[in-house]
Amino acid sequence: MRSGGFEPPAFGTGNRCSVRLSYERKERGYLAVACGDHYVRRGSQNVPTKNPRRGKQAEALYFQSGASDSRLGAFPLVASIPSASRQPSGPTLLDPWSRPGRLPLNGPLERSSVDRTTLSFVTGLLGLGAAFILFQFILTPIILVLQIAMAEGGLSMEALNSPEQLLASYTRELILSNSIGQVIGLAIPALLAARLHSSEWVGYLRLRSVDGRLLLLALVGVVGLQPVTQWLAELNRELPLPESARLVEQSQLELIRRVLESDLGLVFNVVMLALVPGVCEELLFRGYAQRQFERAAGPAGGIILAGGLFGLYHLRPSQLLPLIMLGLYMAYLAWRTGSLLPAMAVHVAHNGFAVLAARYVETSPRYDLEAIEQASMPWYAVLLGFVIVGGVLYVMHTLAPHVRDE
Repeated sequence: MRSGGFEPPAFGTGNRCSVRLSYERKERGYLAVACGDHYVRRGSQNVPTKNPRRGKQAEALYFQSGASDSRLGAFPLVASIPSASRQPSGPTLLDPWSRPGRLPLNGPLERSSVDRTTLSFVTGLLGLGAAFILFQFILTPIILVLQIAMAEGGLSMEALNSPEQLLASYTRELILSNSIGQVIGLAIPALLAARLHSSEWVGYLRLRSVDGRLLLLALVGVVGLQPVTQWLAELNRELPLPESARLVEQSQLELIRRVLESDLGLVFNVVMLALVPGVCEELLFRGYAQRQFERAAGPAGGIILAGGLFGLYHLRPSQLLPLIMLGLYMAYLAWRTGSLLPAMAVHVAHNGFAVLAARYVETSPRYDLEAIEQASMPWYAVLLGFVIVGGVLYVMHTLAPHVRDE
């Protein structure tokens, strides 16, 4: 049956439920039927549907705003909420990867009278800044001092005043302080901040499962990123950098070298240098901050801001360009797949590969780590890397919507 040139999509399992069509002018339409509905209401008229569908096909169907399809008639943009019992009350956030299609914005921060764009941008920046200060300048030093005091039976100011002695004598304590600081200063604040926006904080942070095909594609992209980031590091070394920035970075690299040369074990190194930062940093950057930036500046703006600030956050000027490239790639993955897991997997894999490679070089007398770091990447390897990453992004971009709607 047609009504005004519009034939509703076929949904349902035989239950005579109905859904209400609502109209939005700014956002992309979302038509979702979750309870086996097979009637669609247009005004006061019920329009029966045909050819019932089940599963995710009965949960999501998209219409582009301003579509020229004549079948839509007076429906420039159609948005339907699955059922009254699942409809969030109050303001909501469009999230096609969640089952209702929207996340409730019912947290304390969302009750503010501040403009939502301004609120999202400011809370994203403040969240990153506060977490950075808490982690770098408060928690990590305190945890380090406590560990040294426990190990020595008291506090030795001499050790704290000598960075060289700290690196030589308390390598394990330094890396443990860093990891514990990331958990308490980055991951936990991200979880708490998300709850201030929505009771559905898990979905707000995109902590949901991901299709195996998308996860595999994301990891294939890591292979292509290796020569690309190495080439960007070469370009980065040509940029003029202040001496103070080089000194800060040198202390970070020296700590990593000490960890790799220590007898702490490969598993310990991978956990501390790859797994912990891969999970904690992604919760903060791609989980909370990117969501806020997307709300303020759209998906493209959110990806650029989250990726760029990720590079600056590490305080490694000579690695700024490769870190930004990595951050942009992971930010795109989080947005396109609707899940934080691919970004986490890529982050852990990238760091883990670096740890394994550095460990192998350190234990092999045939190689010199500094010489390898300064080596030039062949142009054909860089080109192949760009081809791999570009291919992954193309396939990901076309495959993800189909996976979402299956």
